[in-house]
Amino acid sequence: MTSDAPPAREPMYGPEFAADPGAVYARLRRHGPFGPVELAPGVPATLVVGYEAALQVLRDPATFPKDARRWEKDVPADCPVLPMMGYRPNCLMTDGGVHARLRGAVTDSLERIDTGALRDHVERTADDLIDRFTTAGEADLVARYARALPLLVLIEMFGCPREIADRIVTGMSGIFEGLDAERANAEINRGVADLIALKRARPGADVTTWMLNHPAELTEDELGQQLVVLIGAGAEPEQNLIANTLRLLLADDRFAGDLSGGSLPVEDALDEVLWTDPPMANYGVTYPERDLVLGDALLPADQPVVVSFAAANTDPAMASDHRTGNRAHLAWSTGPHTCPAKGPARLIASVAIERLLDRLPDLELAVPAAELEWRPGPFHRALAALPVRFPPVPVPDRTEPAGAPVAGPVPPAAAPAPRRARWWDPLVRWWNGR
Repeated sequence: MTSDAPPAREPMYGPEFAADPGAVYARLRRHGPFGPVELAPGVPATLVVGYEAALQVLRDPATFPKDARRWEKDVPADCPVLPMMGYRPNCLMTDGGVHARLRGAVTDSLERIDTGALRDHVERTADDLIDRFTTAGEADLVARYARALPLLVLIEMFGCPREIADRIVTGMSGIFEGLDAERANAEINRGVADLIALKRARPGADVTTWMLNHPAELTEDELGQQLVVLIGAGAEPEQNLIANTLRLLLADDRFAGDLSGGSLPVEDALDEVLWTDPPMANYGVTYPERDLVLGDALLPADQPVVVSFAAANTDPAMASDHRTGNRAHLAWSTGPHTCPAKGPARLIASVAIERLLDRLPDLELAVPAAELEWRPGPFHRALAALPVRFPPVPVPDRTEPAGAPVAGPVPPAAAPAPRRARWWDPLVRWWNGR
């Protein structure tokens, strides 16, 4: 006798999912490329776990639109996933002509970033952070490095002062984890409004000012929500990309065996992480406007369809040992909503990791890799901590030229000068003392 009861939904919240999402993806594959999940208690959704099905969803915005407003009408204001999924007038959550106008303001502004100056800024920021723990012989690389570095880089890129940046980034962490998400979302919006007001009064050579003055003539709300998605993507996922790649380099013999020999396969490790442990594991949320039947799956109207980039990338139908240099993964999404900042994001992660391994070549995990803990949340793949140890290394007494801003052409090199206090030093001291 068969049962007509719908299949049980897999919960994507709590420590069990965080500890072993791969087991959940494997169970969902029994249903085919679409599996029933619960993003938070009482929030049903369909998770796309097949690679080809993910491509179909991401490349067809007419069938799978991004506008959440019909869905969110029946969602309580304190729903923990609402800030990550609810409608915002930005390039991530719109389609068609509106999306093209909003995305144009983002891509045009990001293209003005000087990548050489950005690389220099990441290197200097990395050195400043490493200087603060290099003599200790141990550190938590999430708290002391991977979390702090993107924040300091974003301050430069967006012309965002320390106090505002921290409020936005702290709020972003809250909505990713679903912890007091309503309050965290309000804090983000206040921080972004303060940044816009500051840039109107004191414009600069930064992404915020460029979008403010872009021919797309963004409204105040549009500009604010563009900044939410850009700073959110530049903070939380970036720290996870850095930390997850460091974990792989230190824990996997395929990579760790090369570190002491001077060959640092950072780009190979980044490719591996983007395939198997992408920092945004599950997102690309869409909301079909009518009931859809795809294969054996019913996708109800106005119920979220969420793409699992992690599950799609590891789809057994796509199994391959040749990931090195293979950029066909979906970690950056694909289609009209592919990440517009994947170039700067990869550059920041690559330089940060190379600098750390160059400064501390004998770095090793302080605990077995299996004991590392992952932060809960349905969307991200995020380590809670990455404790390491290493032979203490003195802080170098180096001199260096003053850095160029990331925004414009690199000026002629300045004459070397003794290392001086930098404007971000108080932020680093404050961050490390949290």
